[in-house]
Amino acid sequence: MPQTRQPRSNAERQAAFRRRRMEAHTALEAAKGLAPLPPIATIPGWRRWRQVIEQVEKALREVHEQMQSYYDERSEDWQSSDKAEEFTAKTESVESLAEHAAECLAELD
Repeated sequence: MPQTRQPRSNAERQAAFRRRRMEAHTALEAAKGLAPLPPIATIPGWRRWRQVIEQVEKALREVHEQMQSYYDERSEDWQSSDKAEEFTAKTESVESLAEHAAECLAELD
């Protein structure tokens, strides 16, 4: 005979839900490769934050390199066009963001 489930109290159900939600959140963060936040909420998570900013800087550097190689592969006619000027401005803003992320990392050390 199949067993019937005992109905839980609302408090038990809510506690189980919060536990499952926290476990799923922790597993998701671990899959992203992020360092855990400190267990006490009043302690800043500098290690994790630094790690995220490092990832952002790396991604921005990669985007800048790809944009630069895209620009270099275009014809000279395209490079002297208005579209190229707009593209160059966007490339410079990505580079500026990467430099700003590097400055933030230096300040965190």
